[in-house]
Amino acid sequence: MFAVVRTGGKQYRVAAGDKIAVEKLAGDAGDTITLGDVLLAGEGDTLADAAKTVVSAEIIAQAKSEKVTVFKKRRRHNYRRKAGHRQQMTLLRIVSVGDSKAEKKAAPKKEAAPKDEAPKADHSAQASEPAKGVDTKKETKAKAAAPVKDAAPKKAADKKAPAKKPAAKKTDK
Repeated sequence: MFAVVRTGGKQYRVAAGDKIAVEKLAGDAGDTITLGDVLLAGEGDTLADAAKTVVSAEIIAQAKSEKVTVFKKRRRHNYRRKAGHRQQMTLLRIVSVGDSKAEKKAAPKKEAAPKDEAPKADHSAQASEPAKGVDTKKETKAKAAAPVKDAAPKKAADKKAPAKKPAAKKTDK
């Protein structure tokens, strides 16, 4: 189910589980609030009675938005003013819209292979294809970290002395 709510002079289309940033609302992180001004509600193509729909949200954090630079200038009057502003905002997680509630997303669990059974590398495979179980990222990091050897060490005799400029001729007049 979705709803269109008005808060802070702006309208937001929300559904259960959405995260939105709105103008600053009273409350601390973890508090649950009710967004009362519901303009529209429905599910899919059907619309429900907006007056009976209740939207509840949980405050995630109180924060500041991006900085806005305000620059004023009057031509030919040597008048320039520069100021910055960061608007206070509240981050909300929509808990429920009407009677539908947000389901918490559980992280998918990965089944780890037993440590006793290490995958064996297939040496007959081509060098361009990594063997199963071989981490190519670690190999590339090891290659990048290996020191690069120069072809031959430089000798002091190989360095050229700087060329001297001939002295300017003095002429008497």
